[in-house]
Amino acid sequence: MKLHKASLVCAITIIFAAISTCNFRATEAAGFSIDLIHRDSLQSDSSSLDHVNATLQRSFNCAKTLIPQSAASADMVPDIGEYLMRFSIGTPKVETLAIADTGSDLTWIQCAPCRPWRCFKQRPPLFVPNRSSTYKPIPCSSNTCKAIPDTSCLGTKGSCSYSMSYGDGSFSKGDVAMETITLGNNVTIPNIVTGCAHNSRGTFSRATSGIVGLGGGKHSLIRQMGSSIGGRFSYCLVPNLGKSTKPSKMHFGDKAVVSGGGVATTPMVGKYPDTFYYLTLLGMSVGKERFDLDSSSEKGEVGNIVIDSGSTLTFLPFELYDKVVAAVNRQANMRRISDPKKQLSLCFFATKDAGKKIPEITAHFKGADVKLKFYNTFIMSTPKSMCFAFAPATFVAIYGNLAQVNFVIGYDLKKKTLSFKPTDCTINA
Repeated sequence: MKLHKASLVCAITIIFAAISTCNFRATEAAGFSIDLIHRDSLQSDSSSLDHVNATLQRSFNCAKTLIPQSAASADMVPDIGEYLMRFSIGTPKVETLAIADTGSDLTWIQCAPCRPWRCFKQRPPLFVPNRSSTYKPIPCSSNTCKAIPDTSCLGTKGSCSYSMSYGDGSFSKGDVAMETITLGNNVTIPNIVTGCAHNSRGTFSRATSGIVGLGGGKHSLIRQMGSSIGGRFSYCLVPNLGKSTKPSKMHFGDKAVVSGGGVATTPMVGKYPDTFYYLTLLGMSVGKERFDLDSSSEKGEVGNIVIDSGSTLTFLPFELYDKVVAAVNRQANMRRISDPKKQLSLCFFATKDAGKKIPEITAHFKGADVKLKFYNTFIMSTPKSMCFAFAPATFVAIYGNLAQVNFVIGYDLKKKTLSFKPTDCTINA
């Protein structure tokens, strides 16, 4: 999703290993799971605080482009790999990594030919479409091509082409095709609409080769998997502990059902564009102080916040944000300092016992009160400074992935509900 994908703690890497057609239907009833590995863990080949400044800035850039002005802007995706999905594509299978994004639909990766000056540098090998027996270009005159935003007939050999651009100047252009995608160890999904990029530039990580769309639109990977997963998927994001090698988990089908004690469920609201997962935020509490949005105002309407696993910061409506920040500042028994990165408004001098000095913050969704821990609300901007990981929303409010850490987050597209279950994801992912 072209939102605020930006911060140290938000950069989580999804690793999807390979899946096999003959086992797909046999797997449907039980569902299946994949690992999500934090980009800033040792497994991700990244350092920790080095990414904070750049990712926060990308977050703010993306936040400014959330409201779609046309169908094209509904497909905005992250400009840096906050989550990386390892999966296989084509026949024979080629393993690659791509940004997993619950806020976008079209899945695309960089393909050969891809000149160095036309494509961003990536560590995974480029996909070579003419070596895959299951690669099928989509004609530009087809209904599929017409249904995907920002397509035209400028593709290679008259095939359907796509062109997507993002708020920070990043872009991707290429051909649209049907291809086989493999997830996990034994499930293959044929005929997935994908983009084969031959021209893409921007602030993409070298670890990634493109985008995997997990949004709610017709051509997302989730929707294309269809009844095989019963419209259900979930994930459990492990906190970024720097040296942790414990992967996060993402589940599909029956394994994605969130149940047991402590589950809080809120309705998902259908709105335009259907790519995004909209919830209704009633208000926030800081300690014993509660601040509610005015239900009669635009900011308090149904479906007023988007939940996004690929966005780090949480963006609140201005009037709510100001009250929450003031309350946190009043109640926190800590020395306030200016943000060394000059990006976030509320920062404190970091101490070892900081977690005990920060008041409990609760997000009040319709039908679901979600109590957040210290690591859900603050981010280390430098080794000596910690900043409140909330910001004022320019347009639509967004519930970022830092606030989702150590919760099982379950999406049920049939029931149109989203569930939160507080969990130690390092143990019960």
